[in-house]
Amino acid sequence: MCLILLAWQVHPEYPFIVAANRDEFFVRPTKEADFWPEAPQVLAGRDLQGGGTWMGVTRNAHFAALTNYRNPTQNQPLPSRGALVSDFLTGNEPPENYLMRLAASGIHYNGYNLLLGDGQSLWWASNVSGEQKKLTPGIYGISNALLDTLWPKVGAGKTALMQALNDLPSDQALFELLQNDNIHPAENLPKTGVTPAWESLLSAAFVKSPAYGTRSSTMLYQRCDGWVTFDEQTWFPHAERGNRVRHRWLAENH
Repeated sequence: MCLILLAWQVHPEYPFIVAANRDEFFVRPTKEADFWPEAPQVLAGRDLQGGGTWMGVTRNAHFAALTNYRNPTQNQPLPSRGALVSDFLTGNEPPENYLMRLAASGIHYNGYNLLLGDGQSLWWASNVSGEQKKLTPGIYGISNALLDTLWPKVGAGKTALMQALNDLPSDQALFELLQNDNIHPAENLPKTGVTPAWESLLSAAFVKSPAYGTRSSTMLYQRCDGWVTFDEQTWFPHAERGNRVRHRWLAENH
């Protein structure tokens, strides 16, 4: 994932809301979100190259998502970070226990941000800063730096998410904020080690180019009565629409 926006215990009817875009090369083989045959409690896409996934949820509303930390000089041929998401979703550990166990092995992966939730708590961790944090109620955003690093698209996305909460249960505003393809001014952009042209391209919430761009836009929200909705739109090059997948269920632990 390259942009994850979250509203945690902010809305009175929807205590957990996620709006996220996954950006990736279009040639990287991917299977769109579905329930996994070997783990039917898990709903997530699949990275068919590296294994694992970038974001998913279970029938009992356990949640996990990942973004890479952008630092081209430190990317090494290490195990896929997507396994961190799939391992949590297919297991039964509380987020805090999983992160405690991961603390010792996180150095064996390239830089990441990891979000884990169980419907009662929401956690963030990164092997770049070494932090593990239980999140308090609020609006959060992550791109390819640490939590709430105010890159322009993160700051704009958090503001748009706060406004979109007023339109629930309609999800139109959530999808619109994920489809914002505005490029931000060069003087406001971070310097992460990629070329200025790439920095500019990646500054949009919705990334468009022939070879690399937003592959999926995902919304996940849980109502206070336990109903969970997962809604995902896949994308092809030049923002051509693929399938849209929508699932809704009552969390098993409610």
